[in-house]
Amino acid sequence: MGELTLFVRFGECDLRCLWCDSAHTWRPAERCRVETAPGSAEFHELRNPVSLEAALAACEGLDLAQHRFVSLTGGEPLLQAAAAGALARTLRARGPRILLETHGLLADALQLVLPHVDVVSMDWKLASDVRRAADPKRGAVAPFHEAHERFLARAAAAPEVVVKIVVTPASTDAEIDEVVERVARTHPRAVLVLQPVTPCGGVREAPPAARLLALARRAGKRLNDVRVIPQTHKLLGAL
Repeated sequence: MGELTLFVRFGECDLRCLWCDSAHTWRPAERCRVETAPGSAEFHELRNPVSLEAALAACEGLDLAQHRFVSLTGGEPLLQAAAAGALARTLRARGPRILLETHGLLADALQLVLPHVDVVSMDWKLASDVRRAADPKRGAVAPFHEAHERFLARAAAAPEVVVKIVVTPASTDAEIDEVVERVARTHPRAVLVLQPVTPCGGVREAPPAARLLALARRAGKRLNDVRVIPQTHKLLGAL
């Protein structure tokens, strides 16, 4: 947080988070936007799919070498693992560190990208607020814990790993305790981020500060690096 970062957003996602602020990325789009200058909020459009060469040119046009990180985000970049891996490898050779932002479920696809990544930032989804695209729209859904733990076991080979839990009023203590226990036994050196949701989509309010502090204290008994960090892109108005 706070580092100069260039964001490359991949389209398509196979999850449906109730609080998602990027629902336009859930499905393929005919065109994408490229910012014309850093922070300008002015864009030109390219037709999808964008070639590797065009993506690199877009990054160079945004002062690539001046950025500490390039974030590969989404949607879900690992749904296009070959393209994400090629882009990560090429961009990393030009200077910036590579941050992979992922929903943390596609462990096999991770293998194609992991050799070219400096930081894996994985979400740990809670079934209280997240569904698979194939799940029914109502009723309970299967938890994500097993798939996340498999992913984390592979991600542990990366130089740095961050596990993020978006905390909403619907998130249960039992869910979060389960995440903490699995992280502690699988990759205890990982950073755990508790991120209070910014109301969006189907989520109308954020969890209170007292609850976040209590969760952080409890998680800190099992993990060495637990942080409470808000959604800073929302604070900055950058989506």
